[in-house]
Formats: sequence, C-alpha cells, structure tokens
Amino acid sequence: MDSIRETDSSNSENVSLINVSNNGGTSLPSSSSSPTSSRYENQKRRDWNTFGQYLKNHRPPLSLSRCSGAHVLEFLRYLDQFGKTKVHTPICPFYGHPNPPVPCPCPLRQAWGSLDALIGRLRAAFEENGGKPEVNPFGARAVRLYLREVRDLQSKARGISYEKKKRKRPPAQQIPTLPLPPPPPTGAS
Repeated sequence: MDSIRETDSSNSENVSLINVSNNGGTSLPSSSSSPTSSRYENQKRRDWNTFGQYLKNHRPPLSLSRCSGAHVLEFLRYLDQFGKTKVHTPICPFYGHPNPPVPCPCPLRQAWGSLDALIGRLRAAFEENGGKPEVNPFGARAVRLYLREVRDLQSKARGISYEKKKRKRPPAQQIPTLPLPPPPPTGAS
C-alpha cells in the first residue's frame, strides 16, 4: 500500500477543479506523460493534483495510502460549494419543475454527471499511480451509493427522471436480395 505515489507536495500552486490555470505549471509525477496529452488526460492530471492538494490541506493532513471512501465523500461534499446546478429542496414550490419561472433560494450543487466523471478520472488516476484496484477509495461502495443518491435526488428535484441509456445496436446489414429463378415447369414430361 505504501507503493502509491503521492502528489508532489513541493508544488505551491493551489490547484482547483473550479479555477484551473492553463499554464501547465502543475505536473503529475508520471513517466507516461506525453507532450500531446488528450483533454481527458489533462483533466485527469488536474483532478488528481486537486485531490492531492485537498489531502494536504486536510486537518490533520492525510496521506493517500490512508485515504478511504469516507474521505472521498468529504471531498465531494466540499466541491458542492463550487457547484452551478440548482437543486430544489422538497419544500420549494419549484421542486420537480425543470424550468422554474422565477429564481428561488435553493442551493447550487455540483451536477451528478460532473461528479460521476470526476470519480471515474480519479479512480483511473489512483491505479495509474500505483494504487491497487481492490483498495481504490474512489471505487468504494459508499462512493457508488452516494453518486446514485445524488443522481436520484437531482433528477427528482428537476422533474426529469434519469433512465439508463439503452445501447444502440448497429443496424442489420442489408444483404442485397437477388431475384429467385422461376420455378421449374411442372407437368412437362
């Protein structure tokens, strides 16, 4: 468990999921970084550095090897303060309405889709940095249950039910049909 690479704590930049500079000043200590990283890889690196910064600023500071699903949940709840998705409370008159006509005092939260994507990137980054899949705190049951709860709560609050997307099957290949030869004449003997 001690083989998990910690994020570089000598980096004094405060990296945030909400306000990240594009100067490339943060780096993930990884030998697999290529000069033309994809957008996904860049976001995963920034998210990983942000989580590492969160652990460093945690009171008391927390090492990645001692991080659990409960700490991941604490991090997700911390991120809610930067959210931009209005989530109506059950007592709000607009609860269940997708487009309320006037503003209301309901809180802003992180959208479920953003949290789900974030956890996916952090889960991958954890394993890429030496973490074992069986101890990955981002894959903990509590985290999966929390994400499901957030999804359900937000879909009810907005009046839009979430339905799992059905896989599209590729269209059946059209085999050209050849005209059949006429049947042989009967009774001609």
